Amino acid sequence: MMPLITRCILLLGALLIGACAQKPAEFVAPAQRAVPVNEAPWPKNHFLSLTYHDIEDRDPDQAVVAVRTERLLEQLAWLRENNYRPVTVDQILAARNGGPELPPRAILLTFDDGYASFYTRVLPVLRSYRWPALLAPVGVWIDTPADKPVNFAGELRPRAEFLNWVQIKEVAASGLVEIVAHTDASHQGLLANPQGNLQPAAATRRYDAASGRYESEADFEARLRADVIAISTKIRAATGYSPRVWIWPYGTADGTALKVIESQGYKMALTLDDGIDSLDQLLNSPRLLVAADPDGGHYASSIVAVQNRLPMRVVHVDLDNVYDPDPVQQEANLGKLVQRMADMGANTVFLQAFADPAGDGLVHALYFPNRHLPMRADLFDRAAWQLRTRAHVKVFAWMPVLSFALDEKLPRVTRWDPATGQAAVDPKQYRRLSPFDPDVRRIIGEIYEDVARLTSVDGILYHDDAVLSDFEDASPQALRTYAANGLPGTIGALRGDPATLQRWTRFKSRYLMDFTGELTAKVRAIRGPQVQTARNLFVEPVIDPRSETWFAQNLDDFLSGYDWTVPMAMPLMEGQSEKHSADWLEALVDKVKQRPGALERTVFELQARDWRQKPATDLDGELLADWMGRLKRHGASSFGYYPDNFLDNSPAVQAVRPALSNKWNP
Repeated sequence: MMPLITRCILLLGALLIGACAQKPAEFVAPAQRAVPVNEAPWPKNHFLSLTYHDIEDRDPDQAVVAVRTERLLEQLAWLRENNYRPVTVDQILAARNGGPELPPRAILLTFDDGYASFYTRVLPVLRSYRWPALLAPVGVWIDTPADKPVNFAGELRPRAEFLNWVQIKEVAASGLVEIVAHTDASHQGLLANPQGNLQPAAATRRYDAASGRYESEADFEARLRADVIAISTKIRAATGYSPRVWIWPYGTADGTALKVIESQGYKMALTLDDGIDSLDQLLNSPRLLVAADPDGGHYASSIVAVQNRLPMRVVHVDLDNVYDPDPVQQEANLGKLVQRMADMGANTVFLQAFADPAGDGLVHALYFPNRHLPMRADLFDRAAWQLRTRAHVKVFAWMPVLSFALDEKLPRVTRWDPATGQAAVDPKQYRRLSPFDPDVRRIIGEIYEDVARLTSVDGILYHDDAVLSDFEDASPQALRTYAANGLPGTIGALRGDPATLQRWTRFKSRYLMDFTGELTAKVRAIRGPQVQTARNLFVEPVIDPRSETWFAQNLDDFLSGYDWTVPMAMPLMEGQSEKHSADWLEALVDKVKQRPGALERTVFELQARDWRQKPATDLDGELLADWMGRLKRHGASSFGYYPDNFLDNSPAVQAVRPALSNKWNP
């Protein structure tokens, strides 16, 4: 047997040889190195909102997100010692209107729900620090008689846990605390779908199980208007001023309700999204929730981390694989999906909102109630809500742009054949509706309005069907549109010389961008300004900008027009071998990183299936994890994959999770 010392020497030698064989790290000059987040300059005129709830010393109740008094004192001391400066609403509005700038590291302290501990524990601390704060009571909870329990979103809690209006009046007179609105009676859940989900009342169109109908937009707006007027009146009576800050229950915002809130004079609306507030988005202001009674280290880490935009780690899911005509099996499928997303550690799911069981890209049905296509099942909201609340991911509704199987009388995109001079639908492409027809745009816009009414939509992913080749669109309305915008009115003339072809290409690219911009505006008008956008991009316009001619897609347009650009980084689909696939991915990242800041807004979508095989086969999770590692080492931080075979654990969680999850391996 080899002596221990000999084995140790051999092992050390092997490690040294391996280290020498590795490619040395490239030297980066100090001036070019990334600045640590906690040392980066605070962005001008930005502030961080912090939200607390109850302050409870004996056993902090996480049902109400309580924090111990000693923790609160420790946290405020840390903020003061690290040069964070509390600001008032007056300071924020003055800075927005061109007045004095906010101090660096400005913070806005908020306390939700109206707990009695604010009067007994928080107010004395604020007085000793002379720090301002906002207090957001819920009207009907404060109205509850002294001898009755408070109906806390369906749970009865002791009345003594909450403030009364006399105390609120005294708090408001302190000169340190501004009373703001947290709804009158809408801090509760309402039935949101046939499956029984309870979702935030201030953002949900109530589902009536007896009639099988949803609350109309007009009825929803009237209900919220009554609530806003009621809480505004109560706060005015107690304080002598009208509230000007609205705080969404559960942090869930709604665009229709926001219009009502604005009409009642509110100047700010606060969510529970992560991020730092900017003065140009005061009606969509994020807040950091202080939860789980954090110790000093965890609290400090969360404050510093919120200054960073977390990388997007995405799993792209076919809802067709959740659907089953048997509701019991459908729920079992959904349970598998939710558990897998929690296990995988993704922070975002791109979730199919349309039905495409044939896989031909033509949408005949949707998974949500709508005005124009059959509903295969009322499933999207149920699935998205379960994913958001149980797997703690953001959900983007994956939606087509043009490939809807609507009325056959509506014009389709047609391709001009140079050999015959005739135009017809291209059987090798998506069968798309023509975006140049006003009726098409109106109807598709109404479908997007319908998906926006779902409270579970965090974003929209625009499908890759928004594409026009260098022979499209040749429909009559398209030709008229070209002519009306100073271009030739025939495809032959449009392709007649390189300069005209380039002008036509740019016109189509911008036209498709404008169309998705219209759809985004419709979604945000109903769902709220916090809704994010992403759009799939073919890789050829990234690798070779000249190919914009063949796709009407342009990387620079996408980077400026959407929150996230999602190139389909699928090497095997692009004819690469597995051996050369990683090199191809690195070259793709290099193309994107040529544009300053582009990697921070780009999600590289990898393939988890080899469609070259007949039938298609799932790729090994180790290969997918290797690709993700290559992307990270080359500077890409946001990525994901499509599709996920959650029913068969493919790709394997244990293989992909360490590479995908921010929590596992940032």
